[in-house]
Amino acid sequence: MPADDARDDARARSRAPGAVRTSPYLPVLRVRFLRRVLAGIGLSSVGDGLSAVAIGWLALEIAPVEQGATWVAVATAAYTLPGAIGAFAFARWLTGRAGAQLAVWDATLRAAFLLAVPVLAATGGLSIEALVALLAGSSLLNAWGKSGRYVLLADAVPEEHHLAGNALINIVLELAYVAGPPLAALLLTLVDPSIVIGIDALTFATLALVFRFLVPARLRARPAGRVPSRGAGFGAIGSDRSLCALVAVSFAFFLCFGPVAVALTVYVRQDLGADAGTLAGYLTGFGIGGFLGAAVAGYLRRWSLLPTSLLSVLGVGVFLLPLGAGVAPVWGWVSFAVAGVFWGPFPSTTTAYFQRTAPHGDLAAVLAARTALQTFAQPAGALLAAPLIAGLGAQLTLLVCAGAIVATAVVGALTVATRPSRTTTAEHRGITSTDEGAT
Repeated sequence: MPADDARDDARARSRAPGAVRTSPYLPVLRVRFLRRVLAGIGLSSVGDGLSAVAIGWLALEIAPVEQGATWVAVATAAYTLPGAIGAFAFARWLTGRAGAQLAVWDATLRAAFLLAVPVLAATGGLSIEALVALLAGSSLLNAWGKSGRYVLLADAVPEEHHLAGNALINIVLELAYVAGPPLAALLLTLVDPSIVIGIDALTFATLALVFRFLVPARLRARPAGRVPSRGAGFGAIGSDRSLCALVAVSFAFFLCFGPVAVALTVYVRQDLGADAGTLAGYLTGFGIGGFLGAAVAGYLRRWSLLPTSLLSVLGVGVFLLPLGAGVAPVWGWVSFAVAGVFWGPFPSTTTAYFQRTAPHGDLAAVLAARTALQTFAQPAGALLAAPLIAGLGAQLTLLVCAGAIVATAVVGALTVATRPSRTTTAEHRGITSTDEGAT
């Protein structure tokens, strides 16, 4: 760490109240450029929240009326799924790149393709096919851009602060993404949805500028001596049993959770005969729980990361069970909120485990491979919702999903327990580190 940052940290700690001085987040927040990066990530996440609403709205406006629902699904998938393809297709050229480089390229690509949406709309050239193509193009480097953020963080702060840094990113994402949809609803009363997508483009352009000009040059340079490999990410995962198990658990977790949102909507509307306010209670409870869980994650650095991640999966499954059992809505809200608390640390703890375990030169490729699998898993799970609900009903589908998530955690724990990873020592070293290394 630069000496001036260390002096700033010492002064900040001396002036701060006791609770703040002991916060695991302070060593990360005192790094100047990381504060700006977090602000940029937050801004672009608000933009993503805008597009989450505006994309479907615009698709309904320009698609044939009888095919509206189909095109909404296709457009929504186009904004995320091509990132899974890009994680593999571009590995030969992007493996070993600096995290900031990957983040710049992803944000720039997002901005360019999304900005073309309002431009084509203004000139009368925006068809539904063109919209889908532009959205797909914008997401091609998404897995690499997301992995680049965490690689940059791993390069910028000592290992014992990785978990707190990951948690800060996820706290920002949770808050910003919650703020985006209501803001989109307001903007859509004033402007065309293509303009809202254009605003999202500007947030990504800002993020690209932040990574390009506010990150120190030493963290933007490509590490020397790297030999790119198309399969580096998947190869590194496959060579370590604990990484392979964690990726498999994550994939199964996202796959099993995929039908929940669809089944919950049908359950509230048809089984309970309730209104949208009841559904909002479930979703708001989960969102609040997720934020609280993300905030707590930074304090878990002395916990063993792999068991903690599995505990998160188990907790989500256990507290989803009451919904499948048909408890009263108010208790369902509480239970789903607790499930959100267990979910909150999961992205931070799993990423920290990868940061500590994967070869550093392959970290971006490993995280991109993981993101690709997760990006594919949840939409695939959502597609399973229709046949499950048709065959079992919405409530029983929720129960089956909850049971499958619990089983995923149990199988993952048994797999890891029977074959300890060769990286257990490295993880233990990271967990038992103290703040002294940062100062």
